[in-house]
Amino acid sequence: MSDSVAIEQEAPGGGRRGRGASGGAAARRAARTGGGPGTQLTYIKRQINVFEVLNEEGLALIEKNAETVLEEIGIDFRDDAEALAMWKDAGADVKGERVHFPRGLCRSLLKTAPSQFTQHARNPERSVQIGGKATVFAPVYGPPFVRDLEGNRRYATIEDFRNFVKLAYMAPSIHHSGGTVCEPVDVPVNKRHLDMIHAHMTLSDKPFMGSVTAPERAEDTVAMAKILFGDEFVENNTVIINLINANSPMVFDETMLGALKVYARNNQACIVTPFILAGAMSPVTVAGTLTQVLAEVLAGASFTQLVRPGAPVLFGTFASSISMQSGAPTFGTPEPSLVSYGAAQLARRLGLPFRTGGSLCASKVPDAQAAYESANTLNSTLLAGTNFVLHSAGWLEGGLASCYEKFMMDVDQLGMAQKLAEGVDLSENGQAMDAIRQVGPGSHFLGCDHTQANFQTAFYRSSIADNNSYEQWLAEGEKTAPQRANELARRWLESYEAPALDAGIADGLKDFIAKKKESMPDAFT
Repeated sequence: MSDSVAIEQEAPGGGRRGRGASGGAAARRAARTGGGPGTQLTYIKRQINVFEVLNEEGLALIEKNAETVLEEIGIDFRDDAEALAMWKDAGADVKGERVHFPRGLCRSLLKTAPSQFTQHARNPERSVQIGGKATVFAPVYGPPFVRDLEGNRRYATIEDFRNFVKLAYMAPSIHHSGGTVCEPVDVPVNKRHLDMIHAHMTLSDKPFMGSVTAPERAEDTVAMAKILFGDEFVENNTVIINLINANSPMVFDETMLGALKVYARNNQACIVTPFILAGAMSPVTVAGTLTQVLAEVLAGASFTQLVRPGAPVLFGTFASSISMQSGAPTFGTPEPSLVSYGAAQLARRLGLPFRTGGSLCASKVPDAQAAYESANTLNSTLLAGTNFVLHSAGWLEGGLASCYEKFMMDVDQLGMAQKLAEGVDLSENGQAMDAIRQVGPGSHFLGCDHTQANFQTAFYRSSIADNNSYEQWLAEGEKTAPQRANELARRWLESYEAPALDAGIADGLKDFIAKKKESMPDAFT
């Protein structure tokens, strides 16, 4: 990578893709601001083994039970006559809106789905692998509220949305710009997707997610992607990934099916994800929840292959438990971790990339509860071998709020997870035999040549934690971790520089959005 601030690179499908500041220039800026671009990895290439909780007998039992659910109970495909007709033509038993699947039908259809694929970014150096031993971290998705840098909990705005896109762009441990990083309620519902996609395309050069709140909004996302990448490139490559939630238990609704069809027909990736609060939307047991998750994913993911064989699709799951006293969702508890581990095994057996997890918590502020619950969720996410991690940074209050301070604290933890995933360095430098020989018995390693050569990169250095003496901590203002995170977020936002974008593409996006907005009245519901 060069030190150039703005370089143009020819895209494989024609057209040009702008690249932002990189290499030494970005590293110098990182040093000035206390973080940001500089040590950016495109995605994690895991060098550690996955953790598995089910043996062959257990996996086979859950797969058998899921096939029974599909065959005997069925899945509802609501308010979508086209989908029902497609299933009937494929050999399913369609009764009203309920689809019953012959054993093995969904698995057979999924044979055409890729086990891994590339999601291209407008900066080719930011493109990510989805699947295999790759792990991609993406920010929080969906909260209507924010906890801002002044400590206020309020409805999110488009300015907040743009701020979170900027922070995700600058974060070296986040590989993806994400999707609805918060819901900008100050923009009409029927128009806000245009501003959100535009922010991802212009304020970042990392890959991004598409709109799924209506089929026509998915169409707008694809149209904007063609302006950004070029028609031919989009037709032949995956540049958008999107979230298709099952309406658990065992329902796919018109909105999700409509968006799924748009993206699959355009060869763009769908994450088919049962949204589970166990005890309310699935059984209270791990095995029962895994059975339902697998059945829902089999039905939804295989439908993408009916729409377009070979379209990329991910096995997704979002699983939380609930308090049996209040009914509120709980996070960081053992049972959802077991679901994540088991679902990852089932996904690998299907040959599909896997999505789950993140930095999830129920806490209302970025406190100890938020840290513990997020750490528990993130660790199991990484060890499960998750390929695409949504909600990696910024999640607060059970997903109701995006928090600036929590975002920065999570980014720090993601860096640690990234370091852990690298595994053990067994190179000559990693073996450190020269250091052991030089120091010998009874001395110390602080001044030896090996330590001096490696001290800057030997250990992960937190951007949030305070490891100084009590006296120094007092002298520096007795700051808490959230206070340090607040200051770091402010520095990042003050130093943000947008990645370069071809002027013709930028004008094309603006013109498209202006014409679209002129063609429809404002709607806030």
